[in-house]
Amino acid sequence: MVKCMKQLNYKTSQGNSPNHAKQTIAIARSRQLVKSNIFPPDDLPAQKQFLPGVFGVLDIGSTKITCLIGQGKSNGKLKVLGYGWRRSHGVKQGGIINLKSAERAIRSAVGQAEEAAERRLNKIYVNLSGGKPDSQLYNIEWPIGGREITNHDIYRLVNEGILRAQVEGREIIHALPLSFNVDETAGVEDPRGHQCEILSTTLHIISTSATSLKNLATVLMRSELEIESIISTPLAAGLAVMAPDERDLGATIVDMGGGTTSIGIFGDNQLLYTSQIPIGGSHITRDIAGILSTSIDTAEWLKTKYGSAEYSYNDEYQQLPIQMIGDDDYEIMTKVPLSRVISIIRPRIEETLELIRDRLDNSNIGKAANGRVVLTGGGSLLEGLGPLAARILNRQIRLGKPNNIIGLPNDSTTSAAFSTAAGLLCWAAGEGRTLADLDFSNKKNNGFLKKIIEFIRIHI
Repeated sequence: MVKCMKQLNYKTSQGNSPNHAKQTIAIARSRQLVKSNIFPPDDLPAQKQFLPGVFGVLDIGSTKITCLIGQGKSNGKLKVLGYGWRRSHGVKQGGIINLKSAERAIRSAVGQAEEAAERRLNKIYVNLSGGKPDSQLYNIEWPIGGREITNHDIYRLVNEGILRAQVEGREIIHALPLSFNVDETAGVEDPRGHQCEILSTTLHIISTSATSLKNLATVLMRSELEIESIISTPLAAGLAVMAPDERDLGATIVDMGGGTTSIGIFGDNQLLYTSQIPIGGSHITRDIAGILSTSIDTAEWLKTKYGSAEYSYNDEYQQLPIQMIGDDDYEIMTKVPLSRVISIIRPRIEETLELIRDRLDNSNIGKAANGRVVLTGGGSLLEGLGPLAARILNRQIRLGKPNNIIGLPNDSTTSAAFSTAAGLLCWAAGEGRTLADLDFSNKKNNGFLKKIIEFIRIHI
């Protein structure tokens, strides 16, 4: 704790010094001068254009379930009208393991958000974190014959990729066109209205276990909610946390959740690769509880309040009081040195980071995988994580939290824990979508997912 306060005081004194303020103003003026001398005037509007309406989103995590109700504003920001969050039950490593427990937690979180926003939700945007999601790229071509490209051509192109990617026991969640080629012209964002002989694209297909999707649909139907769309967790987190230039130049989002760690590589403003590691913050908590023979709640308290990924000189001398499992007398406490707690945390963090490094090195995405890594999610709040990650991943590291979101729960120090929920709201409002006015999810879900929903309505 003393260590945290010293760091905080150092940053505060640096940030408030007169010299620091003068330097900041000088840098800002210099950038503006260079920009005005190099770049021509830009009359195009820079503000985001959100889809109209109010949206409800649901982040089903292994440690907490979060519901946000919000809408896009004309000032380019998203406003949360109401939120609800509850401790997660019936969810393990992103998958539903107990329908009744998960339903109660979801109903409670959604009810809290509805009461705060004074709105009733029927449809919901929900994240995909279970089912061992898989990520593949497909190059697809479609003959146009010299005529003008229409919506129908784009749908046919996407459906062609979906047919190629179909695997028994798997269900496609995303079919994301990364960019379009209109004959020899590459990188076309919206080919409609162009004339060409061949229209081609690279589709990013993200799939999941069909069984996992059935269980998700079942628990939401029992909660009286209809799935509007399912969104990949790293896609959502990247939209909420990463700067547009990061997504354009190439960077990786690492969302460190309770039961899983999700990875997403972005480049050219698109999600190019996703992966998932079945390790999260709850594994660290259980390691502490098991080795120290204390309760899960005590272990979580130790990790959150005192935990670190790095050692310091005083850790051996700072003694932490804990209650052992089976000791009903709250006056009986055992003391352990902080260094002991860190010695339990650090190997699990190192294991996670080494697995992340291997996934990035084997992604076959190219230079985008070598860009900066943005750590977010509740697990990213662990002290000392950034320097350790920089050494193991051998990449630039920054800690990220949601941007341009008004009204998120809790304070700024823990807002990284709500990155996925904030990103779901971004997606619902139209951000990050190629051709946002075209609904590719309906094209995918008219088959399998529609049958699931109809079956549940009849039999449950």
